[in-house]
Amino acid sequence: MEPRRSSPPLLLLLLLLGASGFFQSYAVEVDVKDASNATCLYAKWMMRFLIKYETNSSDYKNATLNLSSGVTHNGSVCGNDTQAALLAVQFGEGHSWSINFTKTNETYQGEFITFTYNTNDTAVFPDAKRKGPITIFVKDTMHPVQLNNVFVCHNTDFLEAENVTQIFWNVTVQPFVQNGTISKKESRCRADMPTSAPTVPPTIANVTTAPTTTLSPAPTTAPKPVENPDTGNYSLKSGNTTCLLATVGLQLNVSQDKPHLINVNPKTTTADGACGNTTATLKLNDGNSTLIGFTFVKNTSASVQKFYLKEVNVTLLNHLNGSVISNADNSNFSEWDAFLGSSYMCRKEQTLKINEDLQVHTFNLWIQPFLVKANKFSTAEECFADSDLNFLIPIAVGMALGFLIILVFISYVIGRRKSRTGYQSV
Repeated sequence: MEPRRSSPPLLLLLLLLGASGFFQSYAVEVDVKDASNATCLYAKWMMRFLIKYETNSSDYKNATLNLSSGVTHNGSVCGNDTQAALLAVQFGEGHSWSINFTKTNETYQGEFITFTYNTNDTAVFPDAKRKGPITIFVKDTMHPVQLNNVFVCHNTDFLEAENVTQIFWNVTVQPFVQNGTISKKESRCRADMPTSAPTVPPTIANVTTAPTTTLSPAPTTAPKPVENPDTGNYSLKSGNTTCLLATVGLQLNVSQDKPHLINVNPKTTTADGACGNTTATLKLNDGNSTLIGFTFVKNTSASVQKFYLKEVNVTLLNHLNGSVISNADNSNFSEWDAFLGSSYMCRKEQTLKINEDLQVHTFNLWIQPFLVKANKFSTAEECFADSDLNFLIPIAVGMALGFLIILVFISYVIGRRKSRTGYQSV
């Protein structure tokens, strides 16, 4: 059975048209039937892919791959107590995506996502150096869901691996459907959970018409300055061992269209990434519209080994529809360097320029991407700005004391001259 597809609502379409570029997206609905023609797996969702690929000139470009209108779901499997359920879709010029679900006696959850993109699709990947299908595997981050509950997540979610960022929103899915009927019980993702009382929009019923009067214009007030961001604590593990530690406050300076500052909220930000022998990557996802990646490398060519920040990439999304507002990266950094076995610290504000329209400001930074021991930072090497401050304080105190000594000496000399003048002979 072919999946049913619905066009995006008018509001979503207007938001997409108003974004930095026009992206044609389709909400895909898949209803998989069993042998008795009863629904056994149901899903409806929207997704988009951001892919970084190499061109024939050996530089890199960013491509956006959207679901096309001609989506099929060949190979989807209902699943049972001994076999995983599989949701598989095919779209465009040789692209495909799938996720498998396993279950226990009480719950189900997604296990692995498989995504294949075909660089022979020249409309999406012009001048691609590597031709043909490329497949990546990603472990799904979905938490266990109670059986006979439908999983719902309207907020944007990200998965990143091997130069591919997968973006999902408006997700509704239920594998292992019982008795062919989609459940009315919902299990919501964490991002959909309300954090404060919702604002009730005005309606005809709750708006009181006030008498018409002439009012003086309200006084113009200066915009409130954006405060420094809160400091977050992040870590990565390799098995049961902590392999990366980071403490930092992050602020984005976006000058595209209308300049503004965005503070990254550590309370809603999760850390992901990987620790390797020569590289380490920390990815921070605020769960709403920002994805920031920091890549560190070891300098093994020198006699004394050090690490440093090599690359930063930032993706900003419209949290209402998942459209890309900005996608930028800079892989030419050589910052935050320290000896291996040490950590790097900089309490002062630092600025990382990604491109002309985007900067990342860091505050209270303390980072160690390699050789973490006992879940604690090693001895820190401080940045020049912090050490410069430490040098200035004793210098200023020394200069003040020196100036005071000079004043005392001058007063002493003047006093001696006056004393001699008083004893001259008449």
